[in-house]
Amino acid sequence: MEPSTIALIIIGVLMILYISEVIPIATTSIMACLAMALFGVIPFGRAFAGFGNDVLFLLIGMMTVGNALFETGAAQVLGKKIISMVGGNERIFIGALIIVSIPISAFLSNTATAAIMLPLAASAIGVSNGKFTKKNTFMIVGIAAVSGGGLTLVSSPPQLFAQRILEEGGHEVMGFFDIGMFGVPILMLLIVFAMTFGYKFQKKVFDFDEAALGAEEGEADEAPKSVTKMIIAVITLLLCIVGFIAEIFTAGTVAMIGGVIVVATRCISQKTVYQKMDWTTVVIFGSAFGIAEGLERSGAGEMLAHGIINILGDNITPWLLCTAFAVVAVILTNFMSSTGTAALLIPIAVLSAVEMGYDVRSVVMAVAIASSIGYATPMSTPPMTMTLAGGYRFMDYIKVGGLFNILALILIILLFPLVLNL
Repeated sequence: MEPSTIALIIIGVLMILYISEVIPIATTSIMACLAMALFGVIPFGRAFAGFGNDVLFLLIGMMTVGNALFETGAAQVLGKKIISMVGGNERIFIGALIIVSIPISAFLSNTATAAIMLPLAASAIGVSNGKFTKKNTFMIVGIAAVSGGGLTLVSSPPQLFAQRILEEGGHEVMGFFDIGMFGVPILMLLIVFAMTFGYKFQKKVFDFDEAALGAEEGEADEAPKSVTKMIIAVITLLLCIVGFIAEIFTAGTVAMIGGVIVVATRCISQKTVYQKMDWTTVVIFGSAFGIAEGLERSGAGEMLAHGIINILGDNITPWLLCTAFAVVAVILTNFMSSTGTAALLIPIAVLSAVEMGYDVRSVVMAVAIASSIGYATPMSTPPMTMTLAGGYRFMDYIKVGGLFNILALILIILLFPLVLNL
């Protein structure tokens, strides 16, 4: 059996196990990596290479800094400040988080944006006396961070990869804010979604109880705190943000330096770091790279892309070609990295556009933006994986993230004739 076929079978079984949750999803993720290696889809070393990925260390480091903010009491102080500004209305709180995320994600990576915004959200949630909840907030913050990646040329890897392909091929390139013609409407849609019918829908879907977690955070506010340690924790968070912007070191290195600082200064004990680390998120995140590489290396993703394009035939309109690539990109980016999806599809898109005599830049832009809007699974992008700390089940992502994914996809498809040269 071909590796591509084996990879697709593994993904199919993975989806069934994720949806049913017969086996814990972290264990299921490890099983998928093992299967990719055991059946020869990828080498064992590559199956688990994600556990050494820089982004995983960004996740671990920022979780440590975030927990240190709670342990020192700094998060509670910050949370009360946020509540004093937005009041006790959760919808307004969610809208404020989205708006604050926008300028950050326009110039930082969406992963760094989520790493900054989720601890800020948690700080207010922890002292809100139940007015704000992680389950109604975290997924939206993750979606906002991902969506903000479609604002500028530098805000997400697919745009940068697309620009390089256009430059090397001698085609018309994108302007710095061109991709924002899609990104801004998507974020406007998110604000409407999060504050109206989407808010009501997610309250019905997220029917699990997070009272125990809320109580634990509330108790942390009662104990006497060291002002010095509060200041150290806050300064460490600010230094991490500066480090993300300056890019002197990788984001993972910056976050781990921050984690080491808060442990070394006893803002949080090593034992507490281990106890409060969200290991489910860490395992799923590390495993996602192996699963994605299995799809990419085996040729399963390419087989799927070519198959769908071949079904459409050679005589399709520019709009339909862009739509087809966008649909394939959204499907793949929920199981592969956005960069991997763009790297797989953009060369195929360029060849298709040249062969059919269509505007190459337009087709490439369609693939780039579609590769950046994966919200339907916790393995779609690092920000969505980080939101697992909200206690979500896999089907929660399918229902809420998937609904917004469909809405965002429909929106960009409708925008193709208006934004692109079709």
